[in-house]
Amino acid sequence: MSKRPVKERLAEAAFALFEERGYDATTVDHIAERAGLGRTTFFRAFPTKEDVIFPDHAAVLDRIRARLATSTEETSLVAVSEAARLVLDYYLSEGDLARSRYRLTSSVPALRDREITSLQQYQRVFRDFIRRWMGDDLRGELRADLMATAVVTAHNYVLRRWLRGFTGDPEHEFDLAMGEVINLFGDRRTEGGGGTSVVVIRSSSDLDTVVSRVREALAP
Repeated sequence: MSKRPVKERLAEAAFALFEERGYDATTVDHIAERAGLGRTTFFRAFPTKEDVIFPDHAAVLDRIRARLATSTEETSLVAVSEAARLVLDYYLSEGDLARSRYRLTSSVPALRDREITSLQQYQRVFRDFIRRWMGDDLRGELRADLMATAVVTAHNYVLRRWLRGFTGDPEHEFDLAMGEVINLFGDRRTEGGGGTSVVVIRSSSDLDTVVSRVREALAP
């Protein structure tokens, strides 16, 4: 039976110690010792104590860029929705670790500032993608900024509700939140646009459930 990955062991040890001792009172040596590893091994895995806390944003951003790169103007709304879902799915897959991080970043200002900086990276990726089909004039730039902000805000709203234990179905709430974003921007990508915008999102739910959710999202 293979050993658990070093980064996973260190992260688990770190968050347990942060809960017990507090962030400032926990050192790299404490974390390495709790994980049964050496100090050198820690620094091979993470540059600083802060880095053990945060997700691998670079890897998630690469996945977002890869998903957006496969789209066309006609499928751009689908791409934005699915790319934003990649971020949500990452946090959901972390489970209690994501909740521990949320408690920690909410209580330590320096960590909260770093988390905000990381979120701005996601917003920039979405903004740069959206600008390609919103246009590069002043109005297009403004609308791209507004839509990118809306995408990140909708995602974070749902994520925070899940982290706080306010929802047991974040995927459904995410679909509704992204539906609101699309209602605001989806039918205005080009002048004179109109009619109904349809975005297809993969779901593991049965057809009746999906139809019910679509009707709910489109209801006035």
